[in-house]
Amino acid sequence: MKKFAALLFSIFISTVSFAQSITIEDYNRAVSYFRNNLAKHTIWNISTTPTWLRDNSGFTYYVQDTGGTHRKKYDFKTGTISDAPAEPTNQRPWEGGNRRRNQEAASPDKSMVAFVKDYNLHLKNAKSNSEKQLSKDGVKNYEYASYYGWGELIEGENGERPSHFSVNWSPDSKWLQAYICDLRNGKKMYLLDWSIDSLYKPKLLSYYRGSPGDTDMVYMTPVVFNAATGAAHRLDEFRNVNTVGFEWIAGSSQAIIYERERGYQKINLYLYDPSTQTKDLLYTESSATNIDNFSYRLVNEWNQVIFTSEKDGWKQLYALNLKDKKASRLTQGDYYINDINLINDKSGDIYFTAKGKEATNPYHDFAYKVNIKTRKTILLTPGKENHEVSFSPDGKYLVDNISTMSTPNRAVLRDGATGTILKELSRTQINLPEGKTHPLPEEFTTLGRDGKTTIYAAIWKPSHFDPAKKYPVIDQTYTGPHTYMFPNGFAKALGRGNQALAELGFVVVAIDGLGTAGRSKAFHNVSYKNMGQNLLDHVIAIKAMGKQFSWVDTTRVGIFGHSAGGYDAGHAVLEFSDFYKVAVASSADHDFRMEKDWWPEMYMGWPVDSSYHKVSNITMAGNLKGKLLIVHGGIDENVNPSATFKLAEALVNADKQFDMLILPSQHHGYVGKASDYFQKKLWNYFVEHLKGATPIWDFKLR
Repeated sequence: MKKFAALLFSIFISTVSFAQSITIEDYNRAVSYFRNNLAKHTIWNISTTPTWLRDNSGFTYYVQDTGGTHRKKYDFKTGTISDAPAEPTNQRPWEGGNRRRNQEAASPDKSMVAFVKDYNLHLKNAKSNSEKQLSKDGVKNYEYASYYGWGELIEGENGERPSHFSVNWSPDSKWLQAYICDLRNGKKMYLLDWSIDSLYKPKLLSYYRGSPGDTDMVYMTPVVFNAATGAAHRLDEFRNVNTVGFEWIAGSSQAIIYERERGYQKINLYLYDPSTQTKDLLYTESSATNIDNFSYRLVNEWNQVIFTSEKDGWKQLYALNLKDKKASRLTQGDYYINDINLINDKSGDIYFTAKGKEATNPYHDFAYKVNIKTRKTILLTPGKENHEVSFSPDGKYLVDNISTMSTPNRAVLRDGATGTILKELSRTQINLPEGKTHPLPEEFTTLGRDGKTTIYAAIWKPSHFDPAKKYPVIDQTYTGPHTYMFPNGFAKALGRGNQALAELGFVVVAIDGLGTAGRSKAFHNVSYKNMGQNLLDHVIAIKAMGKQFSWVDTTRVGIFGHSAGGYDAGHAVLEFSDFYKVAVASSADHDFRMEKDWWPEMYMGWPVDSSYHKVSNITMAGNLKGKLLIVHGGIDENVNPSATFKLAEALVNADKQFDMLILPSQHHGYVGKASDYFQKKLWNYFVEHLKGATPIWDFKLR
């Protein structure tokens, strides 16, 4: 009897300790840390973005202070900063602005104009206005000089899609390249828009989109026309669902063709000559997993192609000589190059950003330049912090935002040749009463599943943190292999919105395990055809936190994520159901077979095999143990809501309790009132089911 009484007392104490109360003051404090409110009321100059002026006289940018937001101009000639109250009427910035989509294109020598009539490509003489029809077999859904847009919604089954026009003139005006957009067998995905107040039946929306393994898709075929004779050369060997790249070489009638074979395990670069209708293989690359990070730039003045590749184990820079077809490595080392930012064809300098080269956090970015002749790499942004940079169009200057996730931003102007700081532009200003500080995330490291590779995480704690208490943990996840979650800069740390969630009595974490981007190719390959195990390192990291910190409660772990992160969140309470107790999965691709074709084929392989079935949340619906909230926008044309509905059906059939929220008017990203509604729903789901408190609904986020 005494043992039974002791057990009851133990259960009572445990229940009381878990079922913590929450007050409106807690919610108001969380709202004050909501990212939109922080930027408006508390933290200014989080990051500085320059707009380079077209005449190269300087750039403009914005700063905030107690008087509001002010537009400033830096003058290269005088080295001074002045107020710039209005956009100069004679200036057009290099960056920003919308361009009107023309339905015709003049040749470089202005002698001819290309246009489409009745789905066929035509030429018009600019002087005489006489017309010549180049193609004859174009019809609706087999359309010349056209393409189909991503997320292009069509009303009804047979509604008209937006008109598109695109051609590519050779520099000498002798040749004209276009694509045949073949929609004849292309299958569509469908949506129902229930949100229109004036309609009492849902509006049917459709859009062209293939799924992994499909063959009944939209195909694009390149075709080249002789402008003088009208003769056509259709390159049927490049007919594919992945449109080949086609770039003319300046000063000639030759072109570079960039082909990505389906499955993303092989790429090819060809030199194409329309006069002989021949192509010559310049470079090919293959991988046993995937080629995710190949990009290139043609430098006409050098007769070379500069490209990035992971073929040697790390994403590095290479130069391909178009004359002898020899590729050589420009950069050396075990580090990850993000991309080519700028090429100065006169000085021979190639500007790029990279991570992992300096002795600091491997996710911190730095700016460099390497010379095509000397092959010497020069660091332009020294220090251990993260550097978010923007180069001027001529490479003479760069604006550098210097910060870490826990160090506020300092924006400076640097000399593009040496990296020397020329001027400080702004500093982050945190406006808090005297004696108060803004809570900042902390870095955490441990070893991953292989027992030897260091993985990184960020931890957000509440501002009223008490190390004597135990806090439930919430994992903000996105293991989609094309990116990473570690907030390497101050703006990214604030943009996560995790401090607000922490204020409700949680420890919030973001973790990058093996299989994510930004590290070595071997690190990245771990997730290939294995995305069902992407959270394994998250479990390892959170358990390691529990061993190191007494205030981390590993018996109460929740998770949330959006899109591929939504897949993670749903998968967590199915595959790792003994560890994760509560999940919010929004706009998730719960079964990759129902996704857009390219993303799963890149990371899960092609052709589609049993690995897709094994990692599907739908096929393992019967494993659910914890609390699950699945959310989707009703008209999401990126990740179609069908997989969320199918998961719901599988959970019903498995007799599993779950919660579901459909936001009828929303696309893939939620906006306006729907965004606020979802944010409140997410907070309260964890408050109720992970914290064990009675949630409060009547509070405003803004």
